[in-house]
Amino acid sequence: MQTADLLVVILNYNTRDLLRKCLRSLAVQRGPSVEICVVDNASPDGSAEMVESEFPDVHLLRNPKNNGFSAGNNLGLRAHGWPEAGRARHVMLLNPDTVVPEGALAGMVTYADAHPSVGVVGPRLLLPDGTLDKACRRGFPTPAVSFYRLSGMSRLFKRSARFNRYNMEYLDERQEAEVDAVVGACMLVRGEALRQVGLLDEIFFMYGEDLDWCLRIKQAGWRIVYHPAVIVHHIKRAASRRSTKAQYEFDRAMWLFYRKHYRAGQPAWVDLLVRFGLALRGGRTLWHEMA
Repeated sequence: MQTADLLVVILNYNTRDLLRKCLRSLAVQRGPSVEICVVDNASPDGSAEMVESEFPDVHLLRNPKNNGFSAGNNLGLRAHGWPEAGRARHVMLLNPDTVVPEGALAGMVTYADAHPSVGVVGPRLLLPDGTLDKACRRGFPTPAVSFYRLSGMSRLFKRSARFNRYNMEYLDERQEAEVDAVVGACMLVRGEALRQVGLLDEIFFMYGEDLDWCLRIKQAGWRIVYHPAVIVHHIKRAASRRSTKAQYEFDRAMWLFYRKHYRAGQPAWVDLLVRFGLALRGGRTLWHEMA
């Protein structure tokens, strides 16, 4: 039996004050029935204690260690019966460094309900300066798309659908579009699609898991839509700002995504170029992992 229209899973690491603002913004939402689950990845800043004392209606899960984005979110999803017996009609991954304006959740759920072929919906994410978070609508990082991005061609030809496929800056940010992927900072996934493809892949520690999820959902026949009529505010990288580990994990995620989805179909010279390019960014540690 379904118990909610939407399950919101928030994975937190060491962002107590931002998490508080996020939860307060969710508390004023009206419309769909919503369950909220916070998974705390062993934060040392008192985040879990804050949730426990200030938001008693939120389901709090204390992860004894920080084992990454995929594993942490999966912990919250499994605790609510996913992927087999999840009872909400839709689920949402939401970062703690977001603020959700009143009506945004209703807008996302209403859109999904009105478009049964859509498996994933992402809103227009705005950064603190009011500009678009480019990650909220993306193309998959195929070898060609990655080359255009890393070589700088995407910056030279921002209005090109070919050369700027990854960030899709050729689209008006107010234009609804079917895209390859939206970002895990705020993404609604239809329950049927989640049951069909399963949970996030835990080979990804942070970054890449949302791309992988969207690709698997798209391969299963669902559409992925950027829905800019709904706006969510995103501070971005609050838990990983100025972190060399975060940069390494991004480059590692690109390797894992390439290895999982594209490597088998590439000629040897392309594979070598991809690995060499990633090694230039990720350093010796990543090169050894790719060997």
